[in-house]
Amino acid sequence: MKQSLFLIPFLLLFAIGCKGQSNSTMETKTSNPLLCDIESGMCEIPDSASVTQKQNVSPKTKSVKVVYFTDPICSSCWGIEPQLRKLKLEYGHSIDIEYRMGGLLPDWSYNSGGISKPSDVAHHWDEVSLHYDMPIDGDVWLEDPLDSSYPPSIAFKAAQLQDQHKAILFLREIREMVFLQKKNIAKWDHLATAAQKVGLDLNRFQIDYQGKAKELFQQDLALGKQLGVRGFPTMFFVDGEGHSEKVYGTKPYSAYETALHQQLPTVAKSSINTHWKKLFLNYPTMSSREFSELSGISRNETDAYLQKLVDSGQLSKSTSKNGVLWTLK
Repeated sequence: MKQSLFLIPFLLLFAIGCKGQSNSTMETKTSNPLLCDIESGMCEIPDSASVTQKQNVSPKTKSVKVVYFTDPICSSCWGIEPQLRKLKLEYGHSIDIEYRMGGLLPDWSYNSGGISKPSDVAHHWDEVSLHYDMPIDGDVWLEDPLDSSYPPSIAFKAAQLQDQHKAILFLREIREMVFLQKKNIAKWDHLATAAQKVGLDLNRFQIDYQGKAKELFQQDLALGKQLGVRGFPTMFFVDGEGHSEKVYGTKPYSAYETALHQQLPTVAKSSINTHWKKLFLNYPTMSSREFSELSGISRNETDAYLQKLVDSGQLSKSTSKNGVLWTLK
């Protein structure tokens, strides 16, 4: 049933919880936000209390506003990139996606139940990669572990202050860095490299990163608490009157499409040009699963299809521990 977003009751943030496949891993997965629940497709944040406030998130210029709570190092959020990219291509004319940072990993001080250090997360990320069929190399937690997801989250807010479109490119870039290249994106050097690559003004980026972006990040955290967000990905599909449908966790594409149609029953779907080059012009880097989702080519045939384009010099291929990223030349 639809309900006004500002009337959504505050849900007390649960203790970090990720249910495992066996009792031996259950204790571990209830203690760390990076050990995401594969069944629910959710990475949950540490327990926190706040005062619920009424919050009305109204649409901007398009028919439906999607308020997307995410985190740069959330593996479940990486897992929905194929669905999110398809949603943008088919319904971008009718939706306005507003990215909000959720603060998945403040630090390691709260850990217990067998999770005491970053290296405990490495194997789980490898498992998540196989489940979502998205390339993730968990060895970053062994080689150059992050101590917090706050720095890259603040950096994203700094990018937003300059350019919304470039901010999305920046978020994608730092996710590829951490998930495929095993780079610690809590470090300034990597954040600066990503900012330069997507065309941000580095001087302004650094000033905002050290200043206003921190305040904006805190505002995102506060909004998440007010709306009862307890994990990522969480999306609120909000219509023109402020009524919302929530999609919680990693879901099939149909779940996001259904939420949109519940808010805007008359919304029309745009046809996707599935020619490989048109898809890569929209998204210059794609995983095999992303290309399969957008092109309609069977996942079993995707790698061979794209390899031919590599062999002909039209794509380049970057192989990581648990998958491939294809890039338009």
